[in-house]
Amino acid sequence: MGAFHAYDIRGIYNVDFDKDVAYKVGYFLPELLKADTVLVGRDCRVSSQEIHDYLIKGITDAGANVDDIGLSSTPLVYFGTANYGYKASVQITASHNPAEYNGMKVSRENALPVGLDTGLGQIKQWIDEGRPTPKAAKPGVVKEIDIKPDYIEFLKKYKGDYSNLKLAIDCSNGMSSLFVKQIYGDAPAYIFDTLDGRFPNHEPNPLIPKNVEPLRELVKKTGADIGVIYDGDADRVMFVDEKARFVAPDLVIGLMAYYFCDERGEKNPRVLQEIRSSKAVGEWLAAYGAEMHTWRVGRAFAAPKLREIDGLWGGELAGHYYFKDFFYSDSGMLASIIVLRIVSALKKKGLTLSGEVDKITRYRNSGEINFRVEDKKGAMDAVRDHFLAAEQSTAFMDFDGYRAEFPDWWFNVRPSNTEPYLRFICEASSDDVLQQKIKEAQEIIEKQFGGVRA
Repeated sequence: MGAFHAYDIRGIYNVDFDKDVAYKVGYFLPELLKADTVLVGRDCRVSSQEIHDYLIKGITDAGANVDDIGLSSTPLVYFGTANYGYKASVQITASHNPAEYNGMKVSRENALPVGLDTGLGQIKQWIDEGRPTPKAAKPGVVKEIDIKPDYIEFLKKYKGDYSNLKLAIDCSNGMSSLFVKQIYGDAPAYIFDTLDGRFPNHEPNPLIPKNVEPLRELVKKTGADIGVIYDGDADRVMFVDEKARFVAPDLVIGLMAYYFCDERGEKNPRVLQEIRSSKAVGEWLAAYGAEMHTWRVGRAFAAPKLREIDGLWGGELAGHYYFKDFFYSDSGMLASIIVLRIVSALKKKGLTLSGEVDKITRYRNSGEINFRVEDKKGAMDAVRDHFLAAEQSTAFMDFDGYRAEFPDWWFNVRPSNTEPYLRFICEASSDDVLQQKIKEAQEIIEKQFGGVRA
């Protein structure tokens, strides 16, 4: 049962969970969310069909109906859940993880995420307790439906004229392949744009630099104005500029002001960032009168928070971008449509993506550094205490680990919710300060707690 996490159910299939767990999740879900019909989609992983079959059998044995949309991106399920008023939905996916992984992302009414603290923990408890699963006197009915045309029409409302752009797009053999050519046509240079749940070309995780290398080479080869790469289930997207440089995903939060504020004329927007975001994002958006909110990492926290603050948009370092226009949910496809619209407008003015990103960038950033360490809490507290004792902080946050800000640098240290890591990230006004702070944190974690840098 090691597959139940803060955000979703995910792990190595037939190791961390199996078809019996999928069946029981399906069986208990209608009761948990008081739903008489559940919307179900799946990604292209080899194990997704079996999970799909047992999940649906569990739902129907409990007496609830299933609307099955078949092969689907995760945002397509979010769209369907909120747009058509479902009280429960499941996307079968392991997102950006390697091919041997799989899982389930569960949503309730309005596409609000169901995490460990908001329902998945209850299902886990029922499974652990061996709660019976008697078949309903009247089993549910499965209906196959197609909501892709409505989703594509929704996305096209935000699409700009990209005829002045050269585009390079990497679908990672994942679920964005269902939609990209219907949105962007045949003009872009595509790679890995066929569905293949074995992910033969690279893992579907754009945060790992080696996975972005083929796209960077494609940008160089084609002279593209921008490169776009989606993760496995297409809820995340990342970008490469015309110089083939990877664009830090948090900076894209700032870039989006060109669309929402400059083009649409939105005044003083509320914007959501997560605890690892660069200080440069808030400083850039301050010029637009933005009200910046900082919160925890992950959809289970970000989507409800954006709704709570009635934010216009938000984003995460992992490449999730959330939009009020998209039911306060994340869509890699919608995010890329907006960013390409921005880059097209910039090019018409003789400007480039790299130039605008460089304007936003103000600090040296470490990127997230992972340590394998047994005592995550002890190491985390020790890093906090060391830096707070040495210098007066200008701001301190104690959710999702710790973030402390100082006049010319800041750090965040937090335990991973999905992997066996303690994560450290910091940012400074100079490279010398940055390297010194990384060194100090690393010495504490490694020497005092036996941590190993991953």
